Amino acid sequence: MESLFGFNIEKYPFELFSFSHFLMIVILLIMAVLMYVFRQSFKEKKTVKYILIAVLITSAVSYQLWFLLNGQWDIKINLPLQLCSISLYLCTFMLLSKSYRLFEITFFVSMSGAFLAIVTPELFFGFPHFRFFQFFIAHMVIVLSCLYMLWVEEFRPTFMSVIRSFIVLNVIAVFVFIINKLIGSNYMFLVEKPSNTSIIDYLGPYPWYILSLEAVAFALFILIYLVIYLLRKNKRG
Repeated sequence: MESLFGFNIEKYPFELFSFSHFLMIVILLIMAVLMYVFRQSFKEKKTVKYILIAVLITSAVSYQLWFLLNGQWDIKINLPLQLCSISLYLCTFMLLSKSYRLFEITFFVSMSGAFLAIVTPELFFGFPHFRFFQFFIAHMVIVLSCLYMLWVEEFRPTFMSVIRSFIVLNVIAVFVFIINKLIGSNYMFLVEKPSNTSIIDYLGPYPWYILSLEAVAFALFILIYLVIYLLRKNKRG
């Protein structure tokens, strides 16, 4: 049991696109479908909303506690400055406040970041380690929180939402870059590429891969917006 919560990477290594990895992706897809199918029921009862908030908070707290209890907490690793850590907080405030402006920013930043993280995780611990479940649950609930606002609360992003969210993402990146320089960290991978396989490996050397990431992020924002726009248009038709 201790090893399931420890830092022994060799005992539970993560394997990209393994059965357990694919299973997590399938579970997310099933939960997304259920969110859509039962959207009216979830609208009448706020239980799902509070469950999402509870899981978001639990994911953030348990991650920090895991490092602390193992004596591994480090300012260069554990500040909530990775994109998905930021998304956990954004999604929590979005659900609590029901702010449309916050939704505009959170939706595109969180959906795209969580999607890339689930497909190519920066993860070293595989099934059935605690970190494996914490990682995927955290990223799944980010996606589900965004879909909740879209399908249950019926918030509708516009093209200007894409622009606003992209601008805010860059403002966040500048702030995080400054923090990286001050403390020698690599939050948001703005200093160097992640050590394991990821989409960044195909985006060129430093610092050019950062510009490539900008293009990928904007393309994902546009793609997400177009999918929503076309589905809404077809539904009206």
